[in-house]
Amino acid sequence: MMKNQIIRFCYIMIILLCLGSCGPGHNDYSYFHNISSDGWKYGDTLSFNPDLHDSIVNGELNIVIRHSNAYAYSNLWLEIRHFNGIGTRVDTVNIEMADVYGRWYGNGLGSSFQYQLPVSHNITLYKGKPINIRHIMRVDKLEAIEQIGLLFTEQDK
Repeated sequence: MMKNQIIRFCYIMIILLCLGSCGPGHNDYSYFHNISSDGWKYGDTLSFNPDLHDSIVNGELNIVIRHSNAYAYSNLWLEIRHFNGIGTRVDTVNIEMADVYGRWYGNGLGSSFQYQLPVSHNITLYKGKPINIRHIMRVDKLEAIEQIGLLFTEQDK
């Protein structure tokens, strides 16, 4: 009888250890900015302030775009600014959102779609340093973009 209790206790501990290791990293981050239904103005910069537990974290940065079927373009040009340890780094990113036939990449139901792609597989984020994103399309106001989000996943140490 005592042997069965020890075996059960060991199984429970193994299961608890496995479940504990399945949780997200302490430095994982995700946040979405809602874009006004009036449109995303050319000069409007979205600022993301990752809440990091460590002062410096390496990981993968993904951008998520939520848009309606009324989005008039097949791509989205973004300017991404972040601190790189020395100064401000500015990346220009062209995100292809549809194929040559006009079919949206990503997933969606009805007239709303979400598309996610990695911006950087190995980026270093610094606590207290924001990531700023603005569109650099050649229009004053970009319509049918509903949300812009960032997902950061810490790399294993």
